[in-house]
Amino acid sequence: MFQNEPYADFSQPGNRSAMREALAAVRAEFGREYELRIAGARLKTAEKLRSLNPSWPGEVVGVHQKATASEAGRAVEAAAAFFPEWSRTSAERRAELLFNAARILRRRKLEFDAWLVFEAGKTWPEAEAETCEAIDFCDYYARQMLRLASLPELVQLPGERDRMVYLPLGAVVVIAPWNFPLAILAGMTTAALVAGNTVVIKPSSDTPTVAAKFVEVLLEAGFPEPSFALVSGSGAAVGDALVEHPLTRLISFTGSRAIGLRINELAARPRPGQMWIKRVIVEMGGKNAIIVDEEADLDAAVQGVLVSAFGYQGQKCSACSRAIVSEKVYDEFLSRLVSKVAAIKVGPAEDPDNYMGPVISERARQAILEYIEIGKREGRLVAGGAPQEAPGFFVQPTVIADVGRKARIFQEEIFGPVLAVTKARDFEHALELANDSDYGLTGALYTSNRGKIEKACEGFFAGNLYINRKCTGAMVGAHPFGGFNMSGTDSKAGGPDYLLQFLQAKSIAERL
Repeated sequence: MFQNEPYADFSQPGNRSAMREALAAVRAEFGREYELRIAGARLKTAEKLRSLNPSWPGEVVGVHQKATASEAGRAVEAAAAFFPEWSRTSAERRAELLFNAARILRRRKLEFDAWLVFEAGKTWPEAEAETCEAIDFCDYYARQMLRLASLPELVQLPGERDRMVYLPLGAVVVIAPWNFPLAILAGMTTAALVAGNTVVIKPSSDTPTVAAKFVEVLLEAGFPEPSFALVSGSGAAVGDALVEHPLTRLISFTGSRAIGLRINELAARPRPGQMWIKRVIVEMGGKNAIIVDEEADLDAAVQGVLVSAFGYQGQKCSACSRAIVSEKVYDEFLSRLVSKVAAIKVGPAEDPDNYMGPVISERARQAILEYIEIGKREGRLVAGGAPQEAPGFFVQPTVIADVGRKARIFQEEIFGPVLAVTKARDFEHALELANDSDYGLTGALYTSNRGKIEKACEGFFAGNLYINRKCTGAMVGAHPFGGFNMSGTDSKAGGPDYLLQFLQAKSIAERL
């Protein structure tokens, strides 16, 4: 029976000491060079890509190759060539290898936590949660593949034997994000592999070292080298080539709305030699709202908004970026929230005393600061808002109150620690405001009123809705994850239906 991986408690001296040792061991590997992996071969390119520690940008975490469209094409062709052999591997064997990967990740958990701290700027608890999620994906998808491998029950017509089997698709391209460079990359990759597909992995240019380390896990688990490829490089140089290749069968992407829509458009256009309609799984973003009703536990609501808005510096597609608060408790809620935000400590992610670390890059930092300036004109700045003086890419947790529904910071995804707070006349108005968005990923409601809860369950338009809890932290197996509208194709990662997107069903009727 599947169970979620338990989190390490870093308040325990033993765990704290072990994590410090892991950080020291990982830091000793900084600056190492990693190759492309295509058809079992390791390749270097003339141009290099350097990933930085966003807490200390002078530190080079890893040196990687900048692949070209030529290497991207070779990777897809090699994956397609090995697909017939890998697809004939039994589901039981593929699941066994995935269980192996879960065990290896479990053994190397603190090491991966450390890589996430240094390359993605995650604090210790955020890194631990992500590594545990990667373990959960491996364990859960292995079990789901075994379930799908047993033939579903069909109506048996008289004189016939009727059955349906699930077949893998072919070469899958995985384009992973920087904000969950282990968990999301592992989830998309292992789902494709355990379903019998071969995979070309394209990690984010901000976090390629984590991807290279995960590839080590796949190899140690026993996955054949030709069953996957690792192709690092800029999205502009490599991404389009991977998506457009006629042998690409499916593209699984998590990232920005603009790139997701471009992938969907490119994939829809058939290329010479292409024999299928490419499948596309895209998860793109959100402008997620938490409604705080006058019948809510205000302390719980303040804490839920705080964690949802500022956990991992607001760099989650599920993060709360809009708090919609009943006018009857608006001032009290805001007062309590601002006092808690003022106590948030910001600094290097490797220091466990810091609640917030850096944002991912200077580019991201500047974009967030620009939105804060816009927000100052659109609402009332009540917390944060000033640049954080430090070598790293730090941004203060920022709260802007009295924001109208037409404001840019109410409508546009910022992807940083910026929260817009808006007043609602009543519950119906709050629901209307929450649904006033192109996105529909996560949302939450804080109230003790059962009638309002039922109304939200029916009328709050989000792929993942949470009642009286934060809107981040979806757990594999319990909260299948994916959103509506411009948030993506509602893939429901970590749920019982997810693997079906990497398979095709074949119905067989045999006259007896």
